[in-house]
Amino acid sequence: MDTRSAIAVLDGPVTLATVDIVVPVLNEQRALPGCIRTLHAFLDDSFPLPWRITIVDNGSIDGTWRVARGLSREFPQVYARRLETRGRGAALKAAWRDSPADIVAYMDVDLSTGLGALFPMVASLASGHSELAIGTRLARGARTRRSLRRELVSRGYNALLRYGFGAGFSDAQCGFKAARTDVIRPFMDRVEDDGWFFDTELLLLAEHNGLRVHEVPVDWVEDLDSRVRIVRTAVEDLRGLARVARSMSTGTAALKVAKETELTPTHPDAVVARPPARFASFAVLGVASAVLYALLYLLSRELWSPAAANLAALTLTGFANAEARRWTVNLLGGHRTTPHARAALVFLTDYAITTMALHGLPPGERLSEVATVAGTYCLLTLLRFWWVPKR
Repeated sequence: MDTRSAIAVLDGPVTLATVDIVVPVLNEQRALPGCIRTLHAFLDDSFPLPWRITIVDNGSIDGTWRVARGLSREFPQVYARRLETRGRGAALKAAWRDSPADIVAYMDVDLSTGLGALFPMVASLASGHSELAIGTRLARGARTRRSLRRELVSRGYNALLRYGFGAGFSDAQCGFKAARTDVIRPFMDRVEDDGWFFDTELLLLAEHNGLRVHEVPVDWVEDLDSRVRIVRTAVEDLRGLARVARSMSTGTAALKVAKETELTPTHPDAVVARPPARFASFAVLGVASAVLYALLYLLSRELWSPAAANLAALTLTGFANAEARRWTVNLLGGHRTTPHARAALVFLTDYAITTMALHGLPPGERLSEVATVAGTYCLLTLLRFWWVPKR
C-alpha cells in the first residue's frame, strides 16, 4: 500500500479526529502477523475514530519487511515503511513527522499493554484535554505482571524523574503513547535520542515547554522474550538525563509551541512553565555521586572496617562532587557562597548519619551495607538541595 492510498483512508468526509497507530519493529517476522491481526480486529470492532496502522521496519535483517508488505496488501488500513536507521526513537520520529493523521500513537509489537486503554488515551487528545497522553503501569488502577527486578528498576527510574526533574508523569517508558500531531511534530527535530530514551526525552521536553500530559492506567504483562537490555539501557538513560538537564539549564530546551490548531488551543502557558533546571542539574549530579560513593565504599570495604571505608568513600566522593558542582555553577552563571564551615558541617553530618545507619547491620553483609549507605546518602543529598544556597 503506497502513501497516497494510505492517506486517502484518513481523508474521508468525516469530521472526527483521525488516528495513526505506529508499530515499530526490528527483526519481528514471527510476532508481527499476530500483532497486526489482533490490533486490526480490535480497531475494526470497537474503535470509534478513523484510523490506520503504520508498521515501521527500522533495520531488520530477517523477513520482517517482507511480512510487513504482505500485511499492508492484506489490509487496506495498514501502511508499511522501511528505515535503515535502527532505534525505536528513529522509527517514531519518521512516522510521526510524516503522518497525515490528527493524532499519532504507538505501541510495542508484543502488545504487552491491554488495548482497552487505547481509546481513553486518544480521547483526551481529541477532546482538547491534553496534548500528549501516555499509558502508565504505576498509577492507581493499573494492573501489571512483571519480575521484581523490572519493577524496582522502573520505580527507581521514574522516582528519579519526579524528584530530579519535577516530572508530573509517573511512567516514562511504557510503550503506549499518543500525541496531537500538530503540537508534537516540532519536537521530532528537538529530541536527540533515537533509541529507548526517546520516550523520556520527549516527555521531559514536553512538560518543560508547558504541554499537558494525560495518563491512563493500563493492564500490562511482561514479555519474557523482551529485547531490552536493562543494565545497558539504564546507563544510556543516565547519559540522556545528564544531556537533558544541561539543555534545560542553558535554555536550549525551550521550544515555541503552536498555540492555535484545528482541534483546540494548546496550553496557554506553553514555553513559560518549566520545572526548575537547577534542581534537574542538582539531581543528575546527586545520582552520579551516589553511584560513585557506593562503588568506592564497596572497594574500600575490602580493606577496611565499615566506618573507615565510609570515611574514604565520602572523602573521595566529596572531591569529585565539588569539581562537578563547580562546573555546573559556572555553566548556570551562578557563584558559590557556601562557606568552608558549612561545607565541613555537611561532610561531618553525612559521615555521622551514614555511619549510624551502618550500625547494627549483620557483619559481612556487603550488599546490605552498600544499599544502606547509598540510600542514606541519596536522602541527605535531596535534603541538602533545600538547605545549601543555590547562588
